[in-house]
Amino acid sequence: MFKSLGLGALVAGTLSLSAPAAMATDFINVLTGGTSGVYYPLGVALSDIYAKGIPDSRTQVQSTKASVENLNLLQQGRGEIGFALGDSVKDAYEGNADVGFSKPLDKLRAIAAIYPNYIQIAASSAAGATTVTDLKGKSVSVGAAKSGTEVNARKIFGALGMTYDDLGKVEYLPFAESVELMKNRQLDATLQSSGLGSAALKDLSSTQDVTYVSVPAEVAETLGAPYAAGTIPAGTYPGQDADIPTLAITNILVTSTDVSDELAYEMTKLLFENLDQMKAAHAAAGAINIKDAIANSPIPLHPGAEKYYKEQGLM
Repeated sequence: MFKSLGLGALVAGTLSLSAPAAMATDFINVLTGGTSGVYYPLGVALSDIYAKGIPDSRTQVQSTKASVENLNLLQQGRGEIGFALGDSVKDAYEGNADVGFSKPLDKLRAIAAIYPNYIQIAASSAAGATTVTDLKGKSVSVGAAKSGTEVNARKIFGALGMTYDDLGKVEYLPFAESVELMKNRQLDATLQSSGLGSAALKDLSSTQDVTYVSVPAEVAETLGAPYAAGTIPAGTYPGQDADIPTLAITNILVTSTDVSDELAYEMTKLLFENLDQMKAAHAAAGAINIKDAIANSPIPLHPGAEKYYKEQGLM
């Protein structure tokens, strides 16, 4: 956490050294993802909640490449709270170099497990793909390089005995750019890991015929936690008339040991006191439930968050 003193405190001789602590400002940088994903609108809502609910705070929202970048920025002290996929958080804490963590990120601490991401693979109808293995020989965007989405993609293909070499062409693009290529018939499919109701996929489904590709439940069994079998309910996107079996991965709001116990407590408390505002920002927030907030976290809770959960009788 970064503190900046009020201007008056910098003027020598004008204030005593016992100036009230209220002169200090809590700076809260909220780390999100691409502007067409779910992290960004939820991060904007969270920033607004904190700006209004934490006296003398100054907030900003940073659009990033999502999970992997957010976790590295938190470790570096360049953010106070960020969104990340559960498997990326686990990889970061353990120091998995293959997915972008050259050493264990030991400063990471959890605020709350929030809503699940779903693996959502949209393919052009002309591609003829209905399940993941049908993507062999096809051009596929797997998300920005070393993003949480791209990490998911590699693990899912690996569980099915596939690599990127099995694909016709691999693009490493954020959600919106992937959709634009599909609209221009330059891409067969896009794999996106996000909350249900992605703006980018709604846009794609409303402009052309697409097929949502299923991911077999046994992939979740092979990969293990935090992966689980999930479903994209029928009607989530225009033209999607049937449930689509897929995988779900829990998202986690993460902070760091650089953030004070007091600030972490307030960030946790205000999140759960303002869920209606989060839901108004994106429907995915409807799945945020305090009863699930401390379940199966791959990293320790921040002491400030732990204090809040104890007050709520959850610990």
